[in-house]
Amino acid sequence: MLRARLLRSSATGIGAGTAIRLAEEGANVVVGDINLPGAQTTATKITERGGSAIAVPFDLADESSVNAMVAKTIEEFGAVQGLFNVGADLSPGNLGRDKTLLDTDFDVWQRTLDVNVVGFVRTARAVLPHLLANGGGSIVNTSSGAAVSATDGKRPAYGASKSAVNALTRHIAKNWGPEGVRCNGVMPGLVMGETQQEQNDVQLQKMFLSHVPTTRLGRPGDLAAAVAFLLSDDAEWINGQVWAIDGGANMRA
Repeated sequence: MLRARLLRSSATGIGAGTAIRLAEEGANVVVGDINLPGAQTTATKITERGGSAIAVPFDLADESSVNAMVAKTIEEFGAVQGLFNVGADLSPGNLGRDKTLLDTDFDVWQRTLDVNVVGFVRTARAVLPHLLANGGGSIVNTSSGAAVSATDGKRPAYGASKSAVNALTRHIAKNWGPEGVRCNGVMPGLVMGETQQEQNDVQLQKMFLSHVPTTRLGRPGDLAAAVAFLLSDDAEWINGQVWAIDGGANMRA
């Protein structure tokens, strides 16, 4: 079963779907996001269904807001027992300028690494002392298939950031596993959350389906189920792993 109190981030797509799933499993959920209205919408959906959730504004690039979110969690629920990291700067002004090594400006690299990698460092550093004080807990980081495969020769900064997330996941598992902290990751394939539905990149969808042994694209619920399991006590003997949840796009031993 899931532990009683969980801290997680993001307000739409995979994040929202996972927040709802965690609440259904009995967790108290803190929905943190730079998009506070979106976080509030997710929290409202949870409470209307009889679950327990609050929305908190925070920015992965702002350490003070991360610390404030953790403090609010402690104030509201008394403890932090889990963290789901899901977030990246996917804005046109950043990801849209992530082209090739020769064509990507250094500010894109700096912003991508600061949000996608150091952002997860900020949240993990803020939560780890509480997990250790509780005698353990679980962290799940969201990576990407781009961490282990090239994306049409583009987005080197994004791919590198997600590879770093995988390394960070193993680092946390190795160093604090003996003290009861588990840290695992999920690598989504093409998941049709709100952003992908709005973009409706039919060419991308067809390309993805042509490369995977599956009959459909991903859904937020696919990731939510895996994350809920990894955060639960049922996954007590799983640590330092990064699972590809992608319809078989990346088959690895």
